[in-house]
Amino acid sequence: MDYFEFYKLPVSFNPDAQLVKQQFYALSKKYHPDFYINESAEKQEEVLELSTLNNKAYQVLSDPQKRLHYILELKGMLAEGESYALPQDFLMEMMDVNEALMELQFEPDTVKLEEIKKEIDTIAGAMQQELDRLIALFDKQNKDTEAFTLAAIKDLYYRKKYLNRINDSLLKMG
Repeated sequence: MDYFEFYKLPVSFNPDAQLVKQQFYALSKKYHPDFYINESAEKQEEVLELSTLNNKAYQVLSDPQKRLHYILELKGMLAEGESYALPQDFLMEMMDVNEALMELQFEPDTVKLEEIKKEIDTIAGAMQQELDRLIALFDKQNKDTEAFTLAAIKDLYYRKKYLNRINDSLLKMG
């Protein structure tokens, strides 16, 4: 059973946060292990599993990044150990950024570092705008037309992961 089904919600990149929280609290009460102390070991194990499922569902559905990853997995768009090929133009752009970062390791330059940070922020902002547009589109689509949108969301997901690694490098540099 997937988390959306468990919470009786439609699959959405933007589920109603209040409904997610309500479902979490309702199921937390329903499946609290203390209420099943006099039940059989089998029933106690089942309740413990449901309680764990509830906690995991809440963690994923209330976090936009985890939810994005989860939906892509749920829809069969992500595979374990998949080596996704990012677009060549994006890789070339990131190669330039990485080269500039390497140069800064040997010749620190705070002005150039700030320029790179601004460039990364601009790229990240544009990606987030496109991702927000695609997510809104997905939530309005029917099952027949969602594959194309999911493929575009997947591409942005991997681009953002790459960009996050560059941001981590920037943070280490100061």
